[in-house]
Amino acid sequence: METNFVAYIGIDWADRKHDICLFDTATGQREYSVIGAQPQNIADWVNGLQHRYGNESIAICLEQKRDPLIYALCQYENLVLFPINPRTVSNYRRALQPSRAKSDPVDAKILIDLLLKHTHLEKSSQIAVPAGSGRKAG
Repeated sequence: METNFVAYIGIDWADRKHDICLFDTATGQREYSVIGAQPQNIADWVNGLQHRYGNESIAICLEQKRDPLIYALCQYENLVLFPINPRTVSNYRRALQPSRAKSDPVDAKILIDLLLKHTHLEKSSQIAVPAGSGRKAG
């Protein structure tokens, strides 16, 4: 069964900050933001998403090696996580940017593009969270 997401979010993770690109499916607009990497910063950001979108499903694409961020986000039922191999993001960036310059906001956008343009990733990459895992309803 396909899920209709109200938003697609790409997160480029770093030790001190997270660059975020949000694609709102209702408006077709992209929004860029930066949040701190502390657990409270992440919780505040998710609360803002829940205030804006309620308990609607939101797709979040992020590099799979970032376990603390994945753990923090998988606590929420309406956030559907799609971890992507970091090498995939790097290769996609190289194909689109001849300079090959790394840019956190660009990488956050690339993560969204990967989900939007390569829909097979939705089926193969989604994190399965066991029932009774203590996920928050929002």
